[in-house]
Amino acid sequence: MKLGKVLVACAWPYVNYLPHLGTLVQVLSADVVARYYRLKGEDVLMVSGSDEHGTPIEVEAIKQGITPKQLTDRIHAKVVRLFKQWNFSFDNYTRTENQVHIEFVQNLHRKIYDNGYIFTQETEMLYCEKDKRFLPDRFVEGKCPYCGYEAARGDQCEICGRLLEPTLLIEPYCVICKSKPIFKKTRQWYFDLPKLSDKLATYISDNKQFSASTKNFSLNIVKEEELKPRAVTRDVEWGIPAPYPEAEGKTFYVWFENVLGYVSATIEYYKNHKEPDKWKDFWFNKNAKSFYFIGKDNIPFHTIIFPAMLLASGEGYNLPWNVSATEFLQFKGERASKSRRIGIWLDEALELFSPDYWRYFIMATRPETKDSNFSWTMFIEKINADLNDTFGNFIHRTLKFINSQFDSQVPKPEDLSEEDKRILETLKEKVDATAKEIEDCKLQSASNEVIGIARVGNQYLNEKEPWNLIKKDKAKAANVIYVAALIVKALAIVSAPFIPSAAEELWKTLNSNGTVHKQRWTEALTPLPPNHEIAKAKPLFQKIEANEKELDEMLEKIGEKLAKEA
Repeated sequence: MKLGKVLVACAWPYVNYLPHLGTLVQVLSADVVARYYRLKGEDVLMVSGSDEHGTPIEVEAIKQGITPKQLTDRIHAKVVRLFKQWNFSFDNYTRTENQVHIEFVQNLHRKIYDNGYIFTQETEMLYCEKDKRFLPDRFVEGKCPYCGYEAARGDQCEICGRLLEPTLLIEPYCVICKSKPIFKKTRQWYFDLPKLSDKLATYISDNKQFSASTKNFSLNIVKEEELKPRAVTRDVEWGIPAPYPEAEGKTFYVWFENVLGYVSATIEYYKNHKEPDKWKDFWFNKNAKSFYFIGKDNIPFHTIIFPAMLLASGEGYNLPWNVSATEFLQFKGERASKSRRIGIWLDEALELFSPDYWRYFIMATRPETKDSNFSWTMFIEKINADLNDTFGNFIHRTLKFINSQFDSQVPKPEDLSEEDKRILETLKEKVDATAKEIEDCKLQSASNEVIGIARVGNQYLNEKEPWNLIKKDKAKAANVIYVAALIVKALAIVSAPFIPSAAEELWKTLNSNGTVHKQRWTEALTPLPPNHEIAKAKPLFQKIEANEKELDEMLEKIGEKLAKEA
């Protein structure tokens, strides 16, 4: 399906700490889809950035005894460096503490205000007498009034996903000093979400791309629970100043500005490329499509709050075309968490294995329907069985056979058998199936389809035994290797979104022109020409020989080393 303009985005990582593998699920999902649509010849823009505002940043800065800006400058620089090492193909990975974003957020909110969707209200908020501060969002924790989770945060319960206000928490406490807060009156500005209830319900109901779980969760909030006005401002210093009349000293609640970063990042990209109006092609052209990759706890912010702001502006913005939400990646039975330091961090992971190992594993086990629990046993099995023994082994044995038996030249086929033709038809079906799964954002299935192509190739070689066949019928052996070489080329292209470094290395071994990432998806089924010379085959992957206990020990030592360096 030709989409034309394709915006691919992922939730903006908080830079109160380095991202962990749980955060990486969303970033990697976006990268796979962006790389795929580039191979399809679409005009793709992939954007995101570091979320620098909000209470998580301020809380961490207080704990470290530094300013929020000092904290975000340091972490953002590390994230940019690490994302490059992970081979993420962002067109613009930016940050919320930049002037383009700040100006866009303030201008859009002025329009929302002028259109009558903002009102003020005096309300009671939690206040810490010891620290002399109001306690919005992450400054306060307590028991969730809906599910009873003991450590729910003031903005949202991470267990049941319900949006909260700090005053709803049972037995709340200040996260800085642990004291019990009091109620104190303050004036805040509110977004009148109920005014948009009907439009939001229609948008969500009519969206054919949303998964059933995303649609039902969102409609439940809009229809069953009824939308309530949501405070847009906070009594915190760190953030974007609210531009409303008499709102001096107030800053935006982070979720009313960070999601607008998808628009501002697009504006910034084209401003930097001297095409200041081209961003509108992605946000106002009704043929453009947008994909957002998030965790399930971020669903209401992307299917309700973000579309509501775009609607309230009255400017005709494109609303999210698809919001792909995953479940959580857990570690030893607990949800990965930056604030609670549970998980494997991006820099630690790269000290152990190359990015392609992690990229494949995360996509092959992507938690699409239920929470998944990371285990070294599963990691070892996926890398050894899938990447090394199936994918890498098929490629290596095929190319090595061409090196040794055909002078490193792809043999010329003569009168392919019906079985050879059947294999090529199976290849086409699997390439098409991989494309369909990616387009449906079923990336776990898509990664397994890629391995399935290599599995077909391995089975084909095992049945045909070209190493024996060549001794008695070189022409038939040539046919087998010609078909196998076509499968190898297909694998180079269809695997490129998932394991870009290995795919590029394979492309170079095939002596094909340019880079694999500038090819077209249809090239996957275009044969290498007869007598095409390839380079000497080298193994793409190596087996992991360490066991689970050894890897745990290695990870602990790496964590200690990186902590000392930091």
